[in-house]
Amino acid sequence: MQRDSIRKAFDQQAASYDEQWRRLGPLNQALHLLMGSVFSDLPADARFLCVGAGTGAELRFLAGQFPQWRFTVVEPSPAMLEVCHDHADKAGFAERCSFHEGYLESLADSADFHGASALLVSQFILERETRIGFFRDIARRLRPGGMLVSSDLSFDTKSPAYEKLLETWFRMMRGADDISPGELERIRTAYGRDVAVLPPAEVEKMIESGGFQPPTPFYQAGLIRGWYAARSPQGH
Repeated sequence: MQRDSIRKAFDQQAASYDEQWRRLGPLNQALHLLMGSVFSDLPADARFLCVGAGTGAELRFLAGQFPQWRFTVVEPSPAMLEVCHDHADKAGFAERCSFHEGYLESLADSADFHGASALLVSQFILERETRIGFFRDIARRLRPGGMLVSSDLSFDTKSPAYEKLLETWFRMMRGADDISPGELERIRTAYGRDVAVLPPAEVEKMIESGGFQPPTPFYQAGLIRGWYAARSPQGH
């Protein structure tokens, strides 16, 4: 799926996105809880980069957890960014945020940030080198030793377990209803075509190749994996 298609898809989902994915709330809450621990050693007045923020679920968590942090929020979908901004206004922390509509490479290239998040973002980048470049763009904007938390759908799709897990995964998202074999196959094809679901070891190699120390896996729930990694001393 190309950038324009992705942006348009998220524009169309923006108004109902939070409600649509409400079922996954407990998974996100667990990820956010652990993410908060990863970032707990950052300075009290840290500058934080939130990449592909969507409607801002992780932003709202971090802003509440760290009341002196300042955030730069990057999101290419104007409709999603508007919802994110509205949430920040209502929660009372919008004045601590800078909202950037666009992709990461259009953000000023300066190593200002103590930490960054990219949750369920890099999976939409299908080309390996481009995905490495995405992590490199984050690393360049982090201070030496700055910390990244990244999560993506990740699994060995050639494993016999993948089909079973995929069925469970989509049953969870759709409720207790059974999924027809035809519907499951359609979704599985879309995952293979539009989302780069790769084995965890491959994702870890790409993060490291993008300018980070070997990432530490710290979260798994169904198909979602999460890692944290410090920017390598050399940077990129």
